[in-house]
Amino acid sequence: MPMNPAELHARTFLMHREALMDLYAQLPEEHGTFSAWEGGMSLIGQADHLAGSSTMLLGMIAGQAPARPAPGDGSASVAEVRGRLRQTTDQVAAALRALSPEDLARRVPAFGGREMPVAALIDSLIGHEAHHKGQIWVMARMVGMQPPMFVKMG
Repeated sequence: MPMNPAELHARTFLMHREALMDLYAQLPEEHGTFSAWEGGMSLIGQADHLAGSSTMLLGMIAGQAPARPAPGDGSASVAEVRGRLRQTTDQVAAALRALSPEDLARRVPAFGGREMPVAALIDSLIGHEAHHKGQIWVMARMVGMQPPMFVKMG
């Protein structure tokens, strides 16, 4: 029997997010503030950005206009960002699994004043997650880490 589309979206999101959480589980606290370039997001900042983006998605699915997290709402430590990632991962996965086929087809406010079907918005979130994970994997290597597999299978 084929997997329902909502479960497929949740599993795809989790393949990326769980690999990310595996990397942050290994990240020493002293490397949390590392940034690959002047003015770039730190490893903590990258994780906060992904956690915030995923919760922003939940608001958009509910029909709210995209709202960026408030400045200064970042994590103070690697330990704190681990908790934020766990919390947002659980919230997003549960919300994705609860979507009906009608929910996935529904158009909602998106970026730049456009509307998108919820399914396309979820695909955008997963692409965004993969993009930043690529940056994080490179940054992890720059501080001497050996990142886990890019996606977590099974």
